[in-house]
Amino acid sequence: MSKRNAILAAATRLFSRKGFEGTSMAELSRATDAATGTIFHHFKNKEDLFVNILADIKETILAEFDRYQKNGDSRNGLEMVERTVVFYLHLTGAMEDQFLLLHRHFPYQMAETNTVCRECLASIYNCLLDIFEEGIRIGQQDGSVTASSARNTAMVMFAMVDGIVRLNTYRIYDAGALYSNLMTSCRSLLTGRS
Repeated sequence: MSKRNAILAAATRLFSRKGFEGTSMAELSRATDAATGTIFHHFKNKEDLFVNILADIKETILAEFDRYQKNGDSRNGLEMVERTVVFYLHLTGAMEDQFLLLHRHFPYQMAETNTVCRECLASIYNCLLDIFEEGIRIGQQDGSVTASSARNTAMVMFAMVDGIVRLNTYRIYDAGALYSNLMTSCRSLLTGRS
């Protein structure tokens, strides 16, 4: 792993657990065995490091979904969306630090004043919505999905799924216990049938 990638990985872990403000550059330096100067050689400042983490999260999510979709076969759009939900739940567990970071408040605070951060966050969520929307559109074409607006349905579905993930991320409720209810709700949203 390159020094830059090691810094990104350590910063992701620290920011996700201690927050942006709660993580010092000295602490990051100790975690990576890199001098503070080396960190600033790769990143202009702490905010630039954070924005690079967001870009890395997006690329990783896209690569994982691309790999997943190439290895799976769905009979129709409804099944494709259901598989997307299942994989999203799996991915949030496999990328726990990244999703914990996305679920913290500080990225959205930073996005209020940092347009690059806002664009990165919007890009991450738009790529996730696009993945959900693709299955919905395919389902509309093959008749397995009856929802009228693919984008709006993708937003509602993603909000529902991501809300369950947040409960799990913060150890408030076990998402696995809600899996059956979640899938029933998703099917109802997509088909108009309960």
